[in-house]
Amino acid sequence: MTARIGIVTVSDRASAGVYEDISGKAIESTLNEYLSSAWQSVYRLIPDEPDQIEAALIELVDKEQCCLVVTTGGTGPAKRDVTPEATEAVCDRMMPGFGELMRMESLKYVPTAILSRQTAGLRGSSLIINLPGKPKAIRQCLDAVFPAVPYCIDLMEGPFLECDETVIKPFRPKK
Repeated sequence: MTARIGIVTVSDRASAGVYEDISGKAIESTLNEYLSSAWQSVYRLIPDEPDQIEAALIELVDKEQCCLVVTTGGTGPAKRDVTPEATEAVCDRMMPGFGELMRMESLKYVPTAILSRQTAGLRGSSLIINLPGKPKAIRQCLDAVFPAVPYCIDLMEGPFLECDETVIKPFRPKK
């Protein structure tokens, strides 16, 4: 079975065509490096509008059947940064450990990591992860949390995600 993974860039300026969305491409590139099993990306580029973020997340999980949705952008303290709130609004349960670990990892590089509000949550049998907007930070955060992602999706009875273990080693408990 080919896993479907949603990639959502939340950016007023990129969605208006002011600049190219390099953050969404950074997520796709990183997942291409990580995953050795078949997967298909389902991409969305939307402005920092809560209703549009919520609608995109609901569509990717409920309609598009994405087992994983990774967002970038809208996690800072600016007034228009509302991705975590939109994520929480559509999730059944939150997974705060993801945000905690991403902030801890980012603090190794920048003291402003404490300003980031990235989080994760579960909707149905899908995992939604909010990442920061900068490509370098995206990779740092994904490197930190992704080892737990395949097992999380296993526990939700999603597709089996195989990884290139020379790039990232997923953790699955021994049976």
